[in-house]
Amino acid sequence: MPKVTPDEGSITMFTTTWCGYCTRLKGQLTREGVPFTEIDLEANPEHVDYVEQVNAGNRTVPTVVFPDGTAATNPSLAEVKQRLAV
Repeated sequence: MPKVTPDEGSITMFTTTWCGYCTRLKGQLTREGVPFTEIDLEANPEHVDYVEQVNAGNRTVPTVVFPDGTAATNPSLAEVKQRLAV
């Protein structure tokens, strides 16, 4: 599986095209200037196992990975900014 841990100061976000929460968070991150890498699970199914692993077997999106390697499911913009110390 390709590297999913982002560089310092950014996040990796697993999404799907139909996820409203994903769309909302992407818009908020873009508006606030928070860098992120998006990985669409439908286009990149090799990442499904990772998302299920960090979500107790569930394929929940958005799943966000932070530079320290930890993950959060459907975090708020405030949580993302706090964890990045932006």
